[in-house]
Amino acid sequence: MALTDPLGDMLTRIRNGQRARKDSILTPGSKLRARVLDVLQREGYIRGYSEEQMGPAAGIRIELKYFEGQPAIKHVARVSKPGRRVYSGSQDLPRVMNGLGITIVSTPRGVLSDAEAREQNVGGEVLAEVF
Repeated sequence: MALTDPLGDMLTRIRNGQRARKDSILTPGSKLRARVLDVLQREGYIRGYSEEQMGPAAGIRIELKYFEGQPAIKHVARVSKPGRRVYSGSQDLPRVMNGLGITIVSTPRGVLSDAEAREQNVGGEVLAEVF
């Protein structure tokens, strides 16, 4: 069965894995997913990730992070969906939890957090919000 929203699928796997208190989860691999995981790792929401074989295709093993028994990611949601794309300029990027969370943005300079995109003065497609 083909996925219509591979990034949304990965975010759901992360959400479900943390609710089940898993140490790590496995998801199909792609360049976009890896770049989103780079942002989550830089911002401290996951411990890391590594590429792994998942049958005939490549997969990604994501090491989830917990703080005092609670998941590091309390909320993760897809903003721009296949049926409704959401774009934002550098000055109009949404702030999550008044700056306590991050917005992940796909820009011409790569996948960045909202703070990095504001610093580089670039906008793009708002992929997800995390806090």
